[in-house]
Amino acid sequence: MTDDDHSDSEEEEQLDEEEEEEEEEEDENESSSHGDCKNLYFMFGSRRRGGWSLGQVLDPRARWVQEWNRVFLLVCATGLFVDPLFFYALSISDTCMCLFVDGWFAITVTVLRCMTDVLHVWNMWLQLKMANRSSAVAGTTTGLRDTSAGTVALQYLKAKKGFFFDLFVILPLPQVVLWVAIPSLLERGQVTIVMTVYLIIFLFQYLPKIYHSVYLLRRMQNFSGYIFGTVWWGIALNLIAYFVASHAAGACWYLLGIQRATKCLKEQCRATNGCGLSMLSCKEPIYYGTTSMVRERVRLAWAENKQARSTCLESADNYEYGAYKWTVQIVTNDSRLEKILFPIFWGLMTLSTFGSLESTTEWLEVAFNIIVLTSGLLLVTMLIGNIKVFLHATTSKKQAMQLKMRNIEWWMKKRRLPQGFRQRVRNYERQRWAAMRGVDECEMISNLPVGLRRDIKYHLCLDLVRQVPLFQHMDDLVLENICDRVKSLIFTKGETITREGDPVQRMLFIVRGHLQSSQVLRDGVKSCCMLGPGNFSGDELLSWCLRRPFIERLPPSSSTLVTIETTEAFGLEADDVKYVTQHFRYTFVNEKVKRSARYYSPGWRTWAAVAIQLSWRRYKHRLTLNSLSFIRPRRPVSRCSSMGEDRLRLYTALLTSPKPDQDDFFDY
Repeated sequence: MTDDDHSDSEEEEQLDEEEEEEEEEEDENESSSHGDCKNLYFMFGSRRRGGWSLGQVLDPRARWVQEWNRVFLLVCATGLFVDPLFFYALSISDTCMCLFVDGWFAITVTVLRCMTDVLHVWNMWLQLKMANRSSAVAGTTTGLRDTSAGTVALQYLKAKKGFFFDLFVILPLPQVVLWVAIPSLLERGQVTIVMTVYLIIFLFQYLPKIYHSVYLLRRMQNFSGYIFGTVWWGIALNLIAYFVASHAAGACWYLLGIQRATKCLKEQCRATNGCGLSMLSCKEPIYYGTTSMVRERVRLAWAENKQARSTCLESADNYEYGAYKWTVQIVTNDSRLEKILFPIFWGLMTLSTFGSLESTTEWLEVAFNIIVLTSGLLLVTMLIGNIKVFLHATTSKKQAMQLKMRNIEWWMKKRRLPQGFRQRVRNYERQRWAAMRGVDECEMISNLPVGLRRDIKYHLCLDLVRQVPLFQHMDDLVLENICDRVKSLIFTKGETITREGDPVQRMLFIVRGHLQSSQVLRDGVKSCCMLGPGNFSGDELLSWCLRRPFIERLPPSSSTLVTIETTEAFGLEADDVKYVTQHFRYTFVNEKVKRSARYYSPGWRTWAAVAIQLSWRRYKHRLTLNSLSFIRPRRPVSRCSSMGEDRLRLYTALLTSPKPDQDDFFDY
């Protein structure tokens, strides 16, 4: 071995070592990048390992995934509507009496079909990354996390109704038939086979496509319990399904009508000398309207055949069209819109009236009529049944309310209640229905989990509770516990909520409306005040809960509460007030809370109003009299003829006005 060879071998070894080092570095980089890709977003913002080239593993319970499923369901309905449009690309030329493909219409339908197929492909891409729905429905977070990303895609690929089923429904079979098979058959003059091949290929893909959409619909219902969340969307989906079925039936009817017209032209061509079957297909199988169809002398002679035109294209009375006799009006029509709308009208009419059709003895026509009749019967029955269920869901609450009112009326009549009581009961039920539409809000919220219920009530009640001046100076923890325990109450006009002397059952915090608080003084004299939004009543419960030693007996009400108008309020029961004051006692030591409680308390307000009035009147008497020594609070009143009964009444009001006990708000 020479030195040059030895040096060359050393250089090769060095190069091999450098390449091995580079490969090791690349492996390390790939492993590090692979480790970075393993942290993928999953359920509730959690991360997991097992990333792969297709991206993140998706949670089927994510909101955007559910929204996409709803959009994709509408895409499937659009695809079911687009596919029958391929039939309308076939037409018979009124000028040449030959069959051709409308080029521009074929392009439009093909583009629409490709757009829906693109959305189908996007859905297949999402399904490759979608986690197992059964685990998500069962709530097994551990099972979802233990599933690798590759397993997620493999499950979709192996599923019977998974990847390959989704791929089959988007195969471009109608496009291939329209742009390849039909022009080839027309060029060879095999016009009668065109419609048969077209119809078989269409049904071969369209029927599984219907099943695919129904399967998707059922899967969404089983997964979330609903699709769009509203009853009217359910009615709309049923109407869309019925409309698509009418559209598909009308398109098949149009295609079979063209086949019958072509058969008639074929018979007339055979009866005409010098006419070949190639005359029944136009010179240009795909016609865009840019050139003239009639060029050859033979075609010109066939186009001027009045016998064939009058028998096959001008009237349906000269040939046995059977159930397709109305297609004579549109097979040669140049208006594409009329070609589409008229078969849809025929489909709606036939499915709705169970097909009052005239049929010939041809087996294909008879089979078509049987299928249309059976489908119409099933669809109408399902449509009526589903809409009835949906309408019942929307009107069930109103019907329950009407039944309840009938029962109440029967009960009031049986008990012979006065008309005043009856009217009050009616007003209350009507106002409660107008407020909540028959929904029992308290029961609905009480059935939710504790954390969710607390958050919802905190969201609903916090702003309104903060409007109560007594709660404005309390921290969020106290307000959250108050919101969790308050109940929404509705009172009708003229209703007596509490009477003076009755045990105080709850504190009321007024949200809307006004109450009249009245206290009966001695000798039948009443003291009244108005309570509006932001005011509260039942402050006796605060004194009762904070007094030491605690007394189990509920305190008596110091006033009578009567609604002046329909009033909405929050109610805090006595046990709830006791809970709040015992667990958050430090809050009520706050001087701001004390002052708010005194300022907005009806008892303190009444006493303060009486005291101010008496002070003002005593001041006026001092200005007019030289000596008012006989007016001394808490001492016997000396008789004076100049003051008379007015002085005695003022003094009596001062003594009898129920001044609240100061210890109730200070000795905590």
